Amino acid sequence: MTVPADNRPLVAPIYQSAKFTFDSVEETERQLHGDREGFWYSRKTNPTLRQLELTLAVLQGREDCLLTASGAAAVNLSMLALCRQGDHVIFFAEMYKPTQHLIRRVLGRYGVRHTLLSIDDVDGIERTLANTSTRLVVFESPSNPVLKVADISRITELAKKHGALTMLDNTLAGVHNHGQFDVDVFVHSLTKYVSGHGDVLGGAVIADRKIIDSLRADMAVFGASLDAHAAFLMQRGLKTYFLRYERQCQSAMDVADYLDSRPEVSSLRYPGLKSHPGHDLACAQQKDFGSMIALDLRGGPEAARVFTESLSLFSISASLGSTESLVLAPQLLQPRDFDAQQLAWSEINDSTVRLSVGVEDVQDLIADVEQALAAAGAHTS
Repeated sequence: MTVPADNRPLVAPIYQSAKFTFDSVEETERQLHGDREGFWYSRKTNPTLRQLELTLAVLQGREDCLLTASGAAAVNLSMLALCRQGDHVIFFAEMYKPTQHLIRRVLGRYGVRHTLLSIDDVDGIERTLANTSTRLVVFESPSNPVLKVADISRITELAKKHGALTMLDNTLAGVHNHGQFDVDVFVHSLTKYVSGHGDVLGGAVIADRKIIDSLRADMAVFGASLDAHAAFLMQRGLKTYFLRYERQCQSAMDVADYLDSRPEVSSLRYPGLKSHPGHDLACAQQKDFGSMIALDLRGGPEAARVFTESLSLFSISASLGSTESLVLAPQLLQPRDFDAQQLAWSEINDSTVRLSVGVEDVQDLIADVEQALAAAGAHTS
């Protein structure tokens, strides 16, 4: 039965179909050659995916989007599609581990060279770009897990001056931040804030149409496609995106303010705090400060472990941005393949704890942190 044109569903249906058909070979060929709209095979896209792609592109302030089966796939497949043998990539110690692995281990096997710097070293970025022909500058802001804030305007200006593309992993900032900057390619893990409920994996590559069109053929061949039902769940998650994100940011600010007053905390990183080195830059670049907090405990790794295990509302788990509050201890955060200089750049030490604040009652979260600090202090005193 066909739904009448003036009787539309309020919630778009899931197109749970791998294949689509036309009435003739001629129209099929026209679609395959890009001469008409339509769908052919869901490994490329389908109506459910396309709705999400266009929604995300608008939110990020760009023309188009490609979806992938995970955030790591969005980062990795777009870099594989953009880079060629002999290219050079600049990346940073303050970045997602799988991204570093791809650049150092995988792209390196295929003749793509790299330079690893600190995101704080803008002069180093400029020197490297001036001295080495560079294809791509890949960075995060804020960085995961210690929340360094990149100078996006300066980095994109330098890259463009020297003919390099920029790719920003914008996951921690969310799909509504940083669109005003001259970033060539945004990548996101939709598993985090867009999904919002920790029950579905997905990723997105967002850029102007010319770049997306140049990536489309390679990305389809790689085959890491997003499932239609996952796309439907993410589109549903977007309906509460701003409600969740605003609540999480405000709660994170309250938790950070509380932690800032505690003597057990030797170092605290949250961009919303005036004491954060990147606070002024974050105020200029972002509409809000995110839901993640990084802290170091004076009692060292054992205090950090006890603190983590004593929390009851923060679950020990990977990821961030879901409705539940999460925590990671230093034993689960420290890079295992960095030299001393790279480890210093990362600012992850043996007492660093990462909190991802959810949507629970903030006073309950603060009370939970308070009792966990007490437990850690009693254990190490």
